[in-house]
Amino acid sequence: MKSLIKAVALAVAIAAPVASFAQSNQPLTRAEVRAQLVQLEKAGYNPSISNDPTYPANIQAAEARVAAENGSTSGVGGAVSGSSESGVRTSALSAVSDSRSVYAGH
Repeated sequence: MKSLIKAVALAVAIAAPVASFAQSNQPLTRAEVRAQLVQLEKAGYNPSISNDPTYPANIQAAEARVAAENGSTSGVGGAVSGSSESGVRTSALSAVSDSRSVYAGH
């Protein structure tokens, strides 16, 4: 039993460094962040406005313009076109026939 535990621990110790090298997303450098900010400012976003009530909408619009200029189709950030629906439409008759409260029996 102890040899099995040792074998599992050894396998985990060997596999851990391999899994850590599998990540390819490196952090951005300061110069890259500054370049992205300059691109957003050229696209119409002004980061110096404090308490901006249109904050999410205007930065997403600027990101979409930058993505369109760069020809990016990564799907990260920006505005999304299209729509989605969920749920099922209920008719008025089914709502009337089931007159029990949601909280019935509680």
